Amino acid sequence: MDSDSLLADTVTDYLAQLANHASPATVAAYRQDLLAFCQFAEQRGVTQASALDTALARAFLGAERSRGLAPRSLARRRAALSRFADALVQHRVLADNPVSLLRTPKQPSHLPRPLDVDALARFLDTPHDGSPLALRDQAMLELFYSSGLRLAELAALDMSHLTANHVRVMGKGGKPRQVPVGRRAQQALEAWLTCRASLTASAETALFVGQRGQRLGHRAIQKRLAQLSVVRGLPEHLHPHRLRHSFASHLLESSQDLRAVQELLGHANLSTTQVYTRLDWQHLAESYDAAHPRAKRRPSES
Repeated sequence: MDSDSLLADTVTDYLAQLANHASPATVAAYRQDLLAFCQFAEQRGVTQASALDTALARAFLGAERSRGLAPRSLARRRAALSRFADALVQHRVLADNPVSLLRTPKQPSHLPRPLDVDALARFLDTPHDGSPLALRDQAMLELFYSSGLRLAELAALDMSHLTANHVRVMGKGGKPRQVPVGRRAQQALEAWLTCRASLTASAETALFVGQRGQRLGHRAIQKRLAQLSVVRGLPEHLHPHRLRHSFASHLLESSQDLRAVQELLGHANLSTTQVYTRLDWQHLAESYDAAHPRAKRRPSES
């Protein structure tokens, strides 16, 4: 990278460097964001990487907002552009990061509502036909809810990641963690493993496979959960993140151990867990009043 580099070429170089330490999903997302910026800049006659400034970045994000891009996508656009600008600063193409002066778009709170405990129990306990695919689906459902896994974590599971009562997963940012597997999930997994070989060759490492014996992809898992919610009479749409959210909410309601839930979910920051689980702040306030030695006023105080 140098000050005379074309913007499009500089973006290509940056994405190649990013691929050395970021996940393929991150690289793909940033490619989409930065190519959109390149197209916008080209329409304005900007072709040099050194021409990136605050005004251009603000105009780009404003145009994306005007065409209806969601706040979450706008925030990602800004993040990609800011990290790209950081790289330009590092290579002395820019003196400072002009994107850092722009605010990140405020994110709306669209957390999924956790499923009712009893309704979820009835859903999970609904009898099935005992076929290999039905046993696989039951194992996936139980493991999602038992261990609070992300969709990507469950899809990436290999046979070697499973032990008698734990599962080893690779979380966001390549951070590994080990989470417990509940009794009902253990039973469902044992039933699935007894017939898994009938669907796939011994060389396949994936824990969950489809009819063709290959690893189930994200969309296939999402589709199966949506179909099962209809077949089993669950009156609400079901997707993997909602099962994860229900896991966290139900566990927090019964244990009140926020740190434990944070570890199980694989959150780096406690604040993420607080938002994710929709903490009952009234309950926390009552707990504080009851437990903290200086929370209550003395009777003599007015």
